[in-house]
This record gives sequence, structure tokens and C-alpha cells, in this order.
Amino acid sequence: MKKALVISGGGSKGAFAGGVAQYLMKEEKKEYDLFIGTSTGSLMVSHLALGKLDALKKLYTNVNQKTIFSNNPFKIRKIAGEKVVSIRHLNTIWNFINGRKTFGESKNLRSLIKRNVTEEMYHQIKADHKEVVVTVSNLTANQIEYKSINDCTYKDFCDWIWGSCNYVPFMSLLEKNNCQYADGGFGSLVPIREAILRGATEIDAIILETEVTQINRLPAKNPFSLLFDVFGFMLTHVERHNITIGKLAANNKDIKLNLYYTPTVLTTNSLVFDEVLMRKWWKSGYEYARSKKEEIMSEFRPNVLTDKEI
Repeated sequence: MKKALVISGGGSKGAFAGGVAQYLMKEEKKEYDLFIGTSTGSLMVSHLALGKLDALKKLYTNVNQKTIFSNNPFKIRKIAGEKVVSIRHLNTIWNFINGRKTFGESKNLRSLIKRNVTEEMYHQIKADHKEVVVTVSNLTANQIEYKSINDCTYKDFCDWIWGSCNYVPFMSLLEKNNCQYADGGFGSLVPIREAILRGATEIDAIILETEVTQINRLPAKNPFSLLFDVFGFMLTHVERHNITIGKLAANNKDIKLNLYYTPTVLTTNSLVFDEVLMRKWWKSGYEYARSKKEEIMSEFRPNVLTDKEI
């Protein structure tokens, strides 16, 4: 038996995945041999492989825009109590003047990864014989690549995590080995099939979207919001394709596949990192996993007749 935990991309919504994983690993005592993450999932899998749930929770419930962006392309304002996101035009112009290829820069995220995914953790994961895999999109070769901790140096592994998280063109572009890399979610948002190819016989997949589309997007007001809408549209269909292929592969090989979706729409812009909301989402993920477990248990609980029914 080889058990795998798969975590999809989803930016700040990764806090919800953390809550689900905490319940599965602490309350259900699940142990995994293989951890595969895309984008925000890539940032989580090292901690999960070592059972460092408290450290992961602290990380995900204490980040903000400054923690991620060295040049933040977003401006967040409150209008009638609601957060409205627009573009910081001066920041994007500054990036272009300096010859950057993206609207914003996420070098602070690279520093955050180095501080929190330490070299000691890297060696401990390998010593524990856990396999940790991150997903990146190789834009130069036009293909998806899966980077295993077993095939990387510590520095390279940190680079791949960063590359997997970089939602270009709003975040940095990773240039490595004469190739340009970006967010793994552009091609493999939910890498269930990769877990199967790596020998998983039971898979828990945390998907940071609702199972059924629950929103209609407002009309785009500028080129940047239109770009977000186009990306959102494409990623939704990439996710559905990944899940469909994963389900078919699991059925063909008689693999147990458990899917954990978000029960509600958490946010329409997952590149906005709000500490208060992320703490709430972590708790929501934990409660959702618990309610799903109770629902499954009730389905298998035998009906007991009361004295009145008899």
C-alpha cells in the first residue's frame, strides 16, 4: 500500500487545505508515503511530510502581501466594507522600466521559502524515505514537469517550490537551466494522475475550488481584470480535466480516491493574502474534513429501531 496526499493550486486558499490536512493527519491518524503539490500545494508538502502541522499553520495564518511580493502589482481598497482589488500602475511601470518580464515580483516569497523549508527539513524528509514532489510549468519546453526531492539539491528544490507558486505575469518568472518556469497549475492544477504513475494505491486529493461552479464573474473593467478572468476560466477547465483523468486512471487501476473540495467559494482573487481570512479558512478546512468524515460514518451506521418504532 502506498498512500498519497495531493494538494491543488489555489494561492491564499491553501490555508483551507492546511485545515483539511490537519484533520486527516492528526484526527484520522493518516500517514502518507507520497506528497504531491501544485502552486500553494508545493509550499505545503514539505511540512506535511514531516508532520509539522503547527509550523505550517503558523506560516499560512501569518502571511500578507508584503510577505509574498517584493513589488506588489495589486492595490487593495475597501469600498462599502468590501475589498476591491485594482492594479498599482506605478509598480508595474517600474518593473517594465527595469526590464522585468512580469507586472510584479515575488522575491519575498523565495526568501520565505528558504526560511521555512530549511536544509535540515530537506535532509530529514530524505532520511524518512518520504517522497515529496512539486509541479512546475516549463514554458520554454511547453510541458509540465514534476520535481521530486529525491532528484534535487536543497537549493534546486527551493527554486522549484518557488517556481511552482509563481502565478505569472503577476509574480516572478523562474529562469533556470536555460528555461523559463511558472506556476504548475497552468498545466496540472490537481496532479492526481502523477500520484498514480508514482505507484499510489490510495489518494486523498484536496481541491481548492468548489465541486460545482457557484459564481458568475462580473464584466471586466480593464485589461488586468480581463486577464484575471481569462486565467480563471482556463484554470477551471484545467482542473476539471485533471480530475476527470485522475478519476478514470483511479477506476482503471482500482485505486481508492478521496476528493475534498471547498464547500463554498472562498475568494475570487487568491493572490490577495489576508491573515484574518486565512485563519478562518484553516478552521473551515478542519471543520469540513470532520463533517465529511461524520457523513461517511453515518452512511455505514446500521439503522437501529427505537422502542416506539418496534
